[in-house]
Amino acid sequence: MLKSKSRWIVRSSDHNLVKLLADELKITPLVASLLVNRGLDSLESARYFLFGKDEFHDPYLLKGMDIAVNRIREAIDKQESILIFGDYDADGVSSTSVLMITLRDLGANVQFYIPNRFTEGYGPNESAFRQAAENGIKLIITVDTGISALHEAAVAKDIGIDLIITDHHEPGPVLPEALAIIHPKLPDSHYPFRELAGVGVAFKLAHALYGEVPEHLLEIAVIGTIADLVSLKGENRLIAKKGLEKLKATKNIGLKAILKLAGVDPLSINEETIGFTLAPRINAVGRLEDADLAVQLILTRDPEEAQHLAEEMDALNKTRQAIVNAITAEAIEEVETNYSTPSNKVLVIGREGWNAGVIGIVASRLVDKYYRPTIVLNFDPDKGVAKGSARSIAGFDLFKNLSTCREILPHFGGHPMAAGMTLKLEDVAELRTRLNSLAEEQLTEADFVPVTYLDEEIRLEDISLSTVEEMSLLSPFGMDNPKPKVLINNAAIASMRKIGSEQNHLKVLVNEADANLDGVGFGLGSLVDQISPASKISFIGELSINEWNNIRKPQIFIRDIAVNSWQLFDYRGQKRISTIAGSVPAENRKFIIFNKEHLEKMSPELMPETIHVQDIEEAKALNCNQANIVLVDFPPSKEILEVLLKGKQPARVYAYFYKQSSDFFSTIPTRDHFKWFYAFLVKKGPIDLKRYGEDIAKHRGWSQETINFMSKVFSELDFVTINNGFISLKTGAQKRDLSDSRTYQTKQKQYALERDLLFSSFQDLKGWFDQIIQESVETEEAITEWI
Repeated sequence: MLKSKSRWIVRSSDHNLVKLLADELKITPLVASLLVNRGLDSLESARYFLFGKDEFHDPYLLKGMDIAVNRIREAIDKQESILIFGDYDADGVSSTSVLMITLRDLGANVQFYIPNRFTEGYGPNESAFRQAAENGIKLIITVDTGISALHEAAVAKDIGIDLIITDHHEPGPVLPEALAIIHPKLPDSHYPFRELAGVGVAFKLAHALYGEVPEHLLEIAVIGTIADLVSLKGENRLIAKKGLEKLKATKNIGLKAILKLAGVDPLSINEETIGFTLAPRINAVGRLEDADLAVQLILTRDPEEAQHLAEEMDALNKTRQAIVNAITAEAIEEVETNYSTPSNKVLVIGREGWNAGVIGIVASRLVDKYYRPTIVLNFDPDKGVAKGSARSIAGFDLFKNLSTCREILPHFGGHPMAAGMTLKLEDVAELRTRLNSLAEEQLTEADFVPVTYLDEEIRLEDISLSTVEEMSLLSPFGMDNPKPKVLINNAAIASMRKIGSEQNHLKVLVNEADANLDGVGFGLGSLVDQISPASKISFIGELSINEWNNIRKPQIFIRDIAVNSWQLFDYRGQKRISTIAGSVPAENRKFIIFNKEHLEKMSPELMPETIHVQDIEEAKALNCNQANIVLVDFPPSKEILEVLLKGKQPARVYAYFYKQSSDFFSTIPTRDHFKWFYAFLVKKGPIDLKRYGEDIAKHRGWSQETINFMSKVFSELDFVTINNGFISLKTGAQKRDLSDSRTYQTKQKQYALERDLLFSSFQDLKGWFDQIIQESVETEEAITEWI
């Protein structure tokens, strides 16, 4: 067996609805099923999603838009100083850039300000607002921030600055007192789409100010929309789809510079280009230094400056990666040392010196490793505060649960799955206690096992180029429209190997009847040692098209693998047992030894897991269920192996079967051998075997061992007497069968045992084990069904 890393749940689709969409829209059942799984379960919604017209909603449907536009136009007319107040992530940077370009185009006297993550923290702050007033600013427009700035809004009003807030984060129970709040999630909002990113809200304001859809800003709006992981349905899908097309042909000098430096082919740009290339570099700037640099890259019109800024951003991203790796290692140590008990259903950890700019990434990595809600904090003992980021799992709404702790969280904001916060150091333990108590009430044990939702279980014969190409109609993929994941069940392995410079990736070819499929599993190379080539594997992943030397064929990027039945690993005649042990998972590992003499040859580190099975009763009593059984040496009989495994369900059996010497290739005397030797003794009389045994053997082309064996058999049958090496026939001996000799029986059994266990083919050995193990599985299934 091989356990999957997560629980696989295949979404169930209404088959009648799938057939209706497939027939009416002329699409494959697979794509129709994907649409239904995404809630697009009517002809109208499915048709619009795939083939709908590119129409944006009227921006004036957003409450407060008319007030905001009138005030901004008044400021432009009067040439009042306007300040765009942004945020330091990719959404905030792109939001700031969108409004800066818009207002410059309209002739405004505008500048931008993004707070420093380390000295100011998230969101508007009083100091920045007062400085803006001293600098003559009359109007502040926030982007991707501000909905929680109750105090700062009051400050702005007190010092004579008009404040327009544009944001998309969850509104609190009390809203800031601002001139206008443009937010799709306001309680009394009637805007048709509520899930805009911060840059989406800024884009709608730009739309209203221009009086038409600002198509030239879509290549920037798409960055924040995809990077901020908002739902890629509705208007966000339109921004993403059109924005990616614009980005492929961008004339923006800064974006072209960073894409070129990252080695991106413009024609290959898709949502992953933003998620794995642009967004990390933009975010790295705000995580380590001032995000102004990223805005300047997008706004610059100087190619030399663009090149310099792109190189600086790229270098910061590499630094960010190194810092994240170091802090992650320390964070894992912290968890393992202090918070590894099951009672820590929410991880709240922190240390002095952890870079506050990257701890959100660290929190994500800890969620991946431990799968529980996680808050990672940077402790500042001088100020007595802790500043951190949180990431959650399905079933635990971070924003909702943190909201119950508002009195100890003077600054926090975010979403159900992610949040940022600042609190006093003395309140960290209290926060940990409260959140764990809430998790105890809301989460079950099942909630702590990761779940992977799958769109469909498919057969290899159903995978074709046209099917995979049609799936691209659903792109771009992202939140609420994930890249389709499929399940392929119990496929036979045609070939499997490790690939990559570090041999850490998996390459596999599976087949089923006349169909086959290539699969690649990045980071799954270690599984090669845990999958027997004869096993059938089940795996999940994303279908794609592989193009190589002008040949196009389907392939799958494998994300997880499982083997649902027991596995046999054949190590007969190979290596030392201590070397093989490295391939055997340590969990529930048992080394079985039948010959006590072989115990001394086991490596000391393996001794605690080594079990000496001396007889049938010990074999029967040994619990092998879900165990990784290593059969170290050769058993004395098949019966002891049968008893060891019968009625049990091992996960894996590793057949090593060490034997010091083999009887298999020695001559096994036939009845003709015995007949000739008996006649020879009759003719020659007593013979000194010590002196002439070897000569007799050579004369017949036998071994000395053969002569000795037949002599012993004759002795046990009372045909001869052997005295000090002399063998002579007994007179009047009774006729008996060779099988009456214990030595003869033992030799035949040993020969048969070696033939079946040591020198059989893999398939024959597997078949023999299957008979024993499968019998117990079928019995249990029958009992379960009956119950």
